[in-house]
Amino acid sequence: MYEIKINQGKPFRVEKKEEQLLLNDKPADWSCEPLPDGSFSILYHHRSFRAELVEINKEAKTLVMNIDGRQFEAQITEPIDQVLQAMGLNQRASHKVNQIKAPMPGMVLSILVTEGQELGKGDPVLVLEAMKMENVFKAPADALVKEIRVKEKTAVEKGQVLVIFE
Repeated sequence: MYEIKINQGKPFRVEKKEEQLLLNDKPADWSCEPLPDGSFSILYHHRSFRAELVEINKEAKTLVMNIDGRQFEAQITEPIDQVLQAMGLNQRASHKVNQIKAPMPGMVLSILVTEGQELGKGDPVLVLEAMKMENVFKAPADALVKEIRVKEKTAVEKGQVLVIFE
């Protein structure tokens, strides 16, 4: 069973039993189909939504998505994370994220930090325009900006390091 928090809200449980998806132990009435432009069509409780995956951070176990023009950040807690937390150990706390990479090609619209600046988790770092959408990248943890490797109004490639933290 996974626990998921959306925008730092109250966690809910997600589990797959046989071919049924359960949300908080109740069957979820939903479907998801990929669209030709790379986005997804989601049908949930007879309502249709268009979703785009903006960013995946496998190490921090987060993803950012836009659903009908609204941005959501999901924090995923796997079963092993839950066991470690119950034991008083936090696996994620021991791993420090030291950089932000471009999840897709785009244009750096603005840089909101300076080298040497101290940041708190969630502080905005830069704005990247990709696929006609503006994406605000936030500090994944408390950190010090060590190096900014891009300039405003420049194009970046997928996987390119944008900012390095200390």
